[in-house]
Amino acid sequence: MSRPRLLIVWHSQGSKTARMAEAVCRGAAAEGEVEVRMLRAADAGADDLRWADGIVLGTPENFGYMSGALKDFFDRTFYEVEGTLRPLPYALFVGAGNDGTGAVTSVERIARGYRFRRVAEPLIVRGALGEDDLARCETLGRTIAAGLALGIW
Repeated sequence: MSRPRLLIVWHSQGSKTARMAEAVCRGAAAEGEVEVRMLRAADAGADDLRWADGIVLGTPENFGYMSGALKDFFDRTFYEVEGTLRPLPYALFVGAGNDGTGAVTSVERIARGYRFRRVAEPLIVRGALGEDDLARCETLGRTIAAGLALGIW
């Protein structure tokens, strides 16, 4: 039996969301029971979605919305996988300069179209990224990976 597979798709123009993605990946990999694939949104595609048993999405908040690159990932993959994916469990992290709710809402609308199932509250980091925030990102990755490994989702 193969290990569950977790896909992390993220975008960042700067270092904040990139560091968050790395922390999520570290946490997921530390669980040891899942295979983890972390890809920038521009490099991820439909085959990666078909590969995954779960997905974590990461975006900065851009003008109260998700990043254009994450939206592009959704645009490029939706019709190719429409109706072929089982409902994937998903989680979301947002590096926000404002409150982050616009980015969360925009991702959640699209996630419903994919039939993704949210299994964790969105993790929003407002303002500067601190060590406590990175620890929360690692916990998110570890939690999603553990849920996959245990067959909870």
